[in-house]
Amino acid sequence: MSGAPGATGRAGSEAQGRVRLVLADDQTLVRHGIRSLLEIAGGIDVVAEAEDGESAVGAVRDHAPDVLLLDLRMPGRDGIWALETLQAEGLDVAVLVLTTFDDDALVLRALQAGARGYLLKDVTLEQLADAVRTLAGGETLVQPAVTARLLRAVRSGPAPAVAVPADLTEREREVLRLMAQGWSNREIADALYLAEGTVKNHVSNVLLKLGAKDRTRAVLLALQTGLLA
Repeated sequence: MSGAPGATGRAGSEAQGRVRLVLADDQTLVRHGIRSLLEIAGGIDVVAEAEDGESAVGAVRDHAPDVLLLDLRMPGRDGIWALETLQAEGLDVAVLVLTTFDDDALVLRALQAGARGYLLKDVTLEQLADAVRTLAGGETLVQPAVTARLLRAVRSGPAPAVAVPADLTEREREVLRLMAQGWSNREIADALYLAEGTVKNHVSNVLLKLGAKDRTRAVLLALQTGLLA
């Protein structure tokens, strides 16, 4: 692992507009390749690397990154273990899952365990860098290519023990459907001929009514309760 540990690291990187990232993947070649690509993208500092879930959690403790880029399938302590441990310890880091996505249920578990976004490993450098910056900025990432598969995973599993949320207005349902397709507030505003501030208000209302802390959690809950069926 490399980079300067300490609680002041994140504040310093934010002041300079740079993103501090921990990269967790059990394949050394993959880690080195992703690191090299992100260095080309600019504005992203890989402050530590990890080869399994346990070292990923340790790197988050030591380096206080903005984002953890996490593979789910790793030997020993895997990505799900890392997510659950981060959640249990209250460690504040935005987790972006990078996966081959050969297991819908596994990614569903990752989102339920606190991941704020997910990408397939066949993404472009621009898409990966944009996703990292999106999560570092406090947003979440819902990839439209994956939403339908998550819906199938929800349907094939046991009935969720969640209550049907408070009624959404038709406009809020429209906004929620576009959120599930990965659209930004600006894109939703353009599509619905609304001001971006109005869309932000609708998104806030959706999160409040669903009792979700972010967009990813809102989409997941909407899938579980049939709102996006």
